[in-house]
Amino acid sequence: MTKHHIYWWNLENLFDVENSPRRSEFLNNHLGKELDGWNATILDQKIANLTAVISKFNDGKGPDLLGVCEVENEYVIELLIDAMSTALDKNYGYVISEGEDKRGIDTALIYDKTKYGPEQQTFSLRIIKRNTTRDLFQVHINTANGNKLVCVLNHWPSRSGGELESEPFRIMVAENLSYWIERIYEEQGDDANIILMGDFNDNPYNKSITAYLKAINNKALVKSNRVRLKYFYNVMHRFLDAQIGTFVFGNEYNLLDQFIISKSILSEKSESPFKLSTVEIIAYPELTSGSYQKPVKFGRPNSSTFNDKGYSDHLPIKIVLNEKDAVV
Repeated sequence: MTKHHIYWWNLENLFDVENSPRRSEFLNNHLGKELDGWNATILDQKIANLTAVISKFNDGKGPDLLGVCEVENEYVIELLIDAMSTALDKNYGYVISEGEDKRGIDTALIYDKTKYGPEQQTFSLRIIKRNTTRDLFQVHINTANGNKLVCVLNHWPSRSGGELESEPFRIMVAENLSYWIERIYEEQGDDANIILMGDFNDNPYNKSITAYLKAINNKALVKSNRVRLKYFYNVMHRFLDAQIGTFVFGNEYNLLDQFIISKSILSEKSESPFKLSTVEIIAYPELTSGSYQKPVKFGRPNSSTFNDKGYSDHLPIKIVLNEKDAVV
């Protein structure tokens, strides 16, 4: 049996340096003064802090797959991968979706090149409201046992302006994602192994997730062959009463970061190659503070909350999938 240790982490504003020649004029205009003081020294510190945590993943062996968001470009991802590869003595690769978000924060998937490959097939779906949303990013991971895991990375529209006021934007993305998932099933078959991961900016019980994405906490309904709709299983419901959240606002716990899996991964059929094993919110002591275990954010130098000993305003999450080994 092969174990796949899969992580997701919103890295909180992993930007290239201020006045970077790699940044478009469009993005420079929209970011304005947001990156004042974000120089090479600060960026290196942010990378070092993130790497120190990632190096503890999987009992010090590092992640097999790591989905991330709030990364600006390939340059910062390559800095992170170089640091990870050195610290863990591994050979990591990545795929990234560089979209047209006006803050320049994109999604990427980092993978262990000795475990997956050689090439990962990718697709991006860009959703338009008044402004372009962040891409939905689909990556096909090929395992050494010859199985395919379809990963869809998400970073849904934020709650800025108010949770209810911004909710229609997340519902719109959920509807588009549901349509896209139908196309995945048409192409890959009804037994496609799909894992949705990301910062959904809604909780597992919000209607964008339950009513529109059809990601629920009812295993029997997800596994049922009697329903027309293809439901997904949201593995994060188990943490709703755990007094911990991936994002804490005031004294409110939120589970904005989620793993959501398809019927085939939840199935108990012997022919299903992947099986759900464990799920975890990563809350190392250095990552949290206070009675609410609020994530220790890094912030930006031009902010009163800047902390060069911090990490991110979100906690990482982890899922382990067991895969049947190929018969030889």
